[in-house]
Amino acid sequence: MSAEDLEKYETEVELTLYKEYRDIVSQFTYVVETERRFYLANSVDVAARNADGEIYFEVRMSDAWVWDMYRPARFVKNVRVLTFKDVNVEELDKPDLRPPESNQFGT
Repeated sequence: MSAEDLEKYETEVELTLYKEYRDIVSQFTYVVETERRFYLANSVDVAARNADGEIYFEVRMSDAWVWDMYRPARFVKNVRVLTFKDVNVEELDKPDLRPPESNQFGT
């Protein structure tokens, strides 16, 4: 396999992964970013821990999806991440749950 073939393959896999993300993101409540992975999850708990004076984070997620093009199965029932790096957790906007806006005629 040439370098060009490998690059084309990785581009196709990345596009497939993005399409999967786009199709399923609305099923999740949180986006979680660690230094190694990007997750979607419906339940997240982040706890700061101290071991021998070193602070680290324990992140527990359930009902999750992981952005990783090399994993054959990206849906995960439970995830536990231990990290000394930053963890970012954001609640996703649920635009499909908003009340409909009235139109310009007030109806």
